[in-house]
Amino acid sequence: MENRTGLFSNGVIWFGVAVSVSEIEAGIQLASSSPIDSIWIPLILGHIIGGILLFFTGLVGARLRVNAMETIKSTFGDYGSKFFSSLNVMQLIAWVAVLNAQGAAAMMGLNLPISFTLTCIILSAIIAIWVYVGLYRLSKVTTVMMVVLTILLAILSFKLLGGDISNALPIASFASTNSAPLSFWNIFEISIAMPISWLPVISDYTKDVENPVNGTLVSAVAYTIASLWMYILGMQIVGIGTTSIAQSILMAGLGAQGVIILVLSTVTSNFVAANSAGESAKAIVNRINPRIAGVVVSILSCVLAISGIMDHYIGFLYLIASVFAPMAAVLMVSFYLSNEETTDAKTWYWNIFAWFAGFMVYQLTVNMDSIFLGPTLLAIIISAVLAYIPILKKRFEGNSVHI
Repeated sequence: MENRTGLFSNGVIWFGVAVSVSEIEAGIQLASSSPIDSIWIPLILGHIIGGILLFFTGLVGARLRVNAMETIKSTFGDYGSKFFSSLNVMQLIAWVAVLNAQGAAAMMGLNLPISFTLTCIILSAIIAIWVYVGLYRLSKVTTVMMVVLTILLAILSFKLLGGDISNALPIASFASTNSAPLSFWNIFEISIAMPISWLPVISDYTKDVENPVNGTLVSAVAYTIASLWMYILGMQIVGIGTTSIAQSILMAGLGAQGVIILVLSTVTSNFVAANSAGESAKAIVNRINPRIAGVVVSILSCVLAISGIMDHYIGFLYLIASVFAPMAAVLMVSFYLSNEETTDAKTWYWNIFAWFAGFMVYQLTVNMDSIFLGPTLLAIIISAVLAYIPILKKRFEGNSVHI
């Protein structure tokens, strides 16, 4: 009998995914670049739309009972699936490296008697062991970790409430005086970037839920709520006059507790990414053991983290969105709006074209300041509309035959 996960387990997993240093850093970026009153609406809107996309993408895997990259075989064909799987493995290696480097850099700010390199190695070792042992074998440990982390973050957030974030802006003193405030759609783009980055991952976990709809809904909602909290926590940090997570922890009087926060928030997100990299590797070559592949990913990402991938972090997030947002759009149109499974090579080629069009739209608009809807939504809309054309054509031809 296959292992199935309940609502609580999925909520814990995806709450933990959002609780990361990268999400807090995104909140810091927003609050140090724009007036606080201009942030709330695009921040919440970006998370809501991102959460909706997470739900519908994850529901595909939950209903088909296959991992994220296997869900796209009927949409893009076997070679298309391998293409996106390969991209997903590469981006997850880099994503784990970014999270690892961010966590290690934050810990360095706590003045611990340990080097950045050794910190990266320790964090990667914890993740590798977790991936190899497996999520289900450590489910109780994971739950305890998340409870502890949530309590400590709640304490930190409460202690930071004394800082008035409304007075930290319009432009904080540590931001460049030559920088203009971020526009509505710029803020929206930074907000939606995080949930978008998990679109090619979520089905790796929703495929095992007992109840596809409820399990996926809990996963998406848990992530969205936790992600919003992390962004707001980053804004609170700016409110006390710093952009350093470590400094805010010290100012809040959390020494050892701060170390626990940074370690757990790093490994919980990184575990999911490394584990999913193993699942994607299996989608490329079925003989690959996902757990072994996940361990290899942890090692490779450690090397990247030490090499300085943090310097390319924001551009990296945008690159993820440009690839996987239009891919998810084509997948959802194919799965929810088509009445039959796609086995026609011409349709696969058209879907790849629809994805590529969205990808190019993103690349052409990402550097345009304050473009309406933002590059991510534009790419999603373009790819979705193009993917729907052959479906609409078949329906029209079918109605003509009946007439």
